[in-house]
Amino acid sequence: MASSPPSSSIGNGGGYGGGTISTLHPDIIQAHILTRLDGPDLASAACVSSHLRSLSTKPNLWSDICHSTWPSVNQPRVEEVISTFPSGHRSFFFDSFPFPNPQRLKLNVNSLTLATELISAVDIYYQENPIFSKVQEMATSSSWFLSSPFRVDLLDPKHSASSPIQHGLCIPCNDDTWLKHLEENLSLSWIVIDPTRKKAVNMSSKRAVSVQRHWMTGNVQVRFGTVMEVGDERRGSSGEMVECGLVITCGGGEGGEMEVREVSMVMEDMEGKGLSGKESLMILKGVMESGRRKKRNGGKNKYEEFVNRKRERKEKEERKDRVLELVWVITVVVGYCFRAFWSLTLSMF
Repeated sequence: MASSPPSSSIGNGGGYGGGTISTLHPDIIQAHILTRLDGPDLASAACVSSHLRSLSTKPNLWSDICHSTWPSVNQPRVEEVISTFPSGHRSFFFDSFPFPNPQRLKLNVNSLTLATELISAVDIYYQENPIFSKVQEMATSSSWFLSSPFRVDLLDPKHSASSPIQHGLCIPCNDDTWLKHLEENLSLSWIVIDPTRKKAVNMSSKRAVSVQRHWMTGNVQVRFGTVMEVGDERRGSSGEMVECGLVITCGGGEGGEMEVREVSMVMEDMEGKGLSGKESLMILKGVMESGRRKKRNGGKNKYEEFVNRKRERKEKEERKDRVLELVWVITVVVGYCFRAFWSLTLSMF
């Protein structure tokens, strides 16, 4: 038997007298109840009744939620773009939270409506507190951009950003526990905005999918990202995987503080090849248009599947190369033997 729909009743006893929430003054609901909710809870409240829906869709509520969730969006250019979305900050929130639906993308390689501009709104959090925010605009219509490997760098290689992260906060703090500490406490939001289409998508996995120390520099590379399955018309395959890799590189600073030295985005296929600007725009367009987003916790599992399949493909190509090399060697040896035999035969006559 189907359960009854959610009720907006406050209670049946106590001092409430069985009244409903609609008997409360709207100002009380907005000021003392709805403002205490985060985005997902506010969206759930809107489903309870038409009365709560009308109160839960107020623009100021969603504006405050977006600003508190992503400090980077509190920037004039981003605010200007969000104001053009169908429902303003509410539309932007539902586009950007939580993360993309990893369903298979069907790409149109002949699309003539690629984005001419992208805006990245990026926030790094340590123990849920924002420690770095930046907005970067990028023109994407030039032939140089479309044909070059896609890459977004938020920091100049000569500069770094300070952070409140202190090396040695974990106990015991050997290298393994420190890397695990960063994996569990560092998170990332990377929202890509298409101002023309009035669309946005968060390409981060939020939690790290890989944390490693670079063997040469000693810097810690914390990797986030989204792995997508795409229909690759170039190979006639529908089982290709593409990774949007987001990397935060941290290094030690003065006084034991960690510095953020690199924040970057790249697109990579299963052969380890960086995608071009045009290919990356098609991927981003497909993700933005893939429908409703959903919360997911399998980012790391999907990344590990991508790494395993990439390794398997590399090993397969290496075996193929070894076979071809062996065939070439055998051909050369047989040819040499044939020429020696023929020369010997001629010398006998």
